Amino acid sequence: MRIVLVHPAGSNWIKGKKDLAAVANRMAPLGLLSIASYLEKSGHEVFVHDCLGPGALPGTEQNAAAVASLRPDMIGVSATTSGFLDGYRLAALVKKKLPGIAAVFGGVHISALGGSLLQNYGDIDYLCLGEGEVTMAELADGRDPKGIGGLAWREGGTVRVNPPRAHIADLDSLPFPAYGKLAGFPRGYNLPLFSYTRTPGATMITSRGCPYQCSYCDRSVFRRGFRYNSAGYIYEHMKHLRTGFAVRHVNIYDDLFTMNRERIEELCRLLITRPLGMNFNCAVRVGHADDALLALLKKAGCLMVSLGIESADPAMLKRHKAGVKLEAVRETVARIQKNGLRAKGLFMMGLPGETEESIRATSDFVMSLGLDDMNMAKFTPFPGAPIWAGIEKEGTLENDWQQMNCLNFVFVPKGISSRERLDHLYNEHVKRFYSDRAWRRRFAKRLWQHRWSLWYLVRHLPSFAAARKNFEPGK
Repeated sequence: MRIVLVHPAGSNWIKGKKDLAAVANRMAPLGLLSIASYLEKSGHEVFVHDCLGPGALPGTEQNAAAVASLRPDMIGVSATTSGFLDGYRLAALVKKKLPGIAAVFGGVHISALGGSLLQNYGDIDYLCLGEGEVTMAELADGRDPKGIGGLAWREGGTVRVNPPRAHIADLDSLPFPAYGKLAGFPRGYNLPLFSYTRTPGATMITSRGCPYQCSYCDRSVFRRGFRYNSAGYIYEHMKHLRTGFAVRHVNIYDDLFTMNRERIEELCRLLITRPLGMNFNCAVRVGHADDALLALLKKAGCLMVSLGIESADPAMLKRHKAGVKLEAVRETVARIQKNGLRAKGLFMMGLPGETEESIRATSDFVMSLGLDDMNMAKFTPFPGAPIWAGIEKEGTLENDWQQMNCLNFVFVPKGISSRERLDHLYNEHVKRFYSDRAWRRRFAKRLWQHRWSLWYLVRHLPSFAAARKNFEPGK
């Protein structure tokens, strides 16, 4: 079968502003690329159309025409909450041009809402719920929909939702993502500025699932539990990127990269004894980052370690990210930097229970840590997250899927007077962090290391200048 997998553009920026997200950080759609390689291994002809890729076409109609020109028998759309409606419009346009083709939707938004989407969106033929590789392959192989686990479909006018598909137990059995199907990879894809010292860069995911249950995290696709690639597989994956695409830096986007210590120790030993000439960034959790492990990561080529912190208000942490203590955070950041690694803190503003006092406490805590970098996400309640069920009792919700991208405040907790006030507090904090003299001195000492980021910034200066205005506190 001839299949086109589509990564829709969606809405990835701030309401009413020009979408500049791809300029700041253009990531390869790893989920689609994994499905593409699995389908190809199963004997199908596969294309990947990234509507956010380098040289992307400017609108839904143009992208739909490009997809239709490939004359597929099936299109598969992977959609986040903010990207779903754009993906649906694209699929509907393709079906008008090519009547009879099958449209399959998957991704976190689809897995969270399930078969109800088929009742309201008539141009979708199938929903792939959960992991997509095997479900998509069985559908493409022509198997009877009744026997395909994890599939939602229509039988006559009735929506059928099949039993869930068992998770892929051995992730090493999957082929590497089909990076080569992306036009312009890797040079046309870019990691966040100043997060790397070598170029080009790429991204990887080496595990699926999470045993923890943070209130804001949607686990609809991979659920709880923790499955992971072996150290040898990860090493060969990195080697594939290095030898096949000349990649020099990898951001590993696992939530719990160091949870299984044995595999990370083995991976580090492989990278130390058989170096690939690559750096990497990863994330750790408080309690899974002792000195010996951090020193090993540094020796293996790790540049920066991210740490999920979210808030400095103990009551907020207890409710939304149980098990994380502020003193342990402070100690972990100090250990990361003592071992020669950069420390990046990950925070979230606007969670239920947030007040101006908790926001100021978090901002003060951020400044006291001496972080090398920081990311403050705008809390977004997603349909599959535990917090979703009672969210409207916690504050004011604007249930607009297109804005649900962690870059807009669609939810305002009761303790904050308005969305405008929340935006002001957010922008005030961001400006405070990057205006801090101590941070700027640390940054200035590394300017030469970041010459590739500086060159990229200069080339896209008008876009970054426009983006900077979005973070002015205002009045």
